[in-house]
Formats: sequence, structure tokens, C-alpha cells
Amino acid sequence: MFKSSLTLLLSLALTACTLGSPPPPSEPAPRPPQVGQDGSGHHGGGEDACGANGVQTRVGQAYSEALHEELATTSGARQVRVMRPGQAYTMEYLHDRLNIRLDERERITDLFCG
Repeated sequence: MFKSSLTLLLSLALTACTLGSPPPPSEPAPRPPQVGQDGSGHHGGGEDACGANGVQTRVGQAYSEALHEELATTSGARQVRVMRPGQAYTMEYLHDRLNIRLDERERITDLFCG
């Protein structure tokens, strides 16, 4: 009798604990990145911390290590990343990183911050 009473009491206590506690407060979702006017996901407007606007004349040129160094120096970017088709890369946004997107023929198709 004592065992069954204790089991019933514990069951009621556990039920009361689970029913009476409110759910934890949820944090608001982070703001999504701004999308440029072309819908590319690149930050538009005055954001050019990586200096991409100053090197846009290089789009269409064949990529080389010498051009890589020139882009890094001319743009003033703190980091430079080369993005090739099919290559995995991280998705974090670094405002002062210059991204060099290449096509299958190793030609520059896009220069953008991120």
C-alpha cells in the first residue's frame, strides 16, 4: 500500500512540474543578410569594406597568382578568397574579405565582399 501511494504521489508531482512550467523564451531570429538590387545576395549600397568596387575592371580576365596578388593589394582587402565551380566554401559573411568567383575556364566572373 505504501509503495503504490508513493508511486502515485511521485507521478502526480512530476505531472504538476511538467504542466506548470512555461516554455523557455525564444530568442528572435537573426536578421537575414541584405540582398543587392540584382538579387545576388551581395551587399549593395555603400558597403565596400573589401575594396571590390575598385577592382571590377578585372572581371572577365584569366585568373593567375600574379593577378591574385594585384587584386589583394589594389583592393586593400584583409582577406582574399578564390571560389571555383563545385568547390565547397564557408557561408559566413566577412565584410572585409574579397571573394573572387571563377568559372570553369579560370576566368573571373564576379568580385564581391563577403
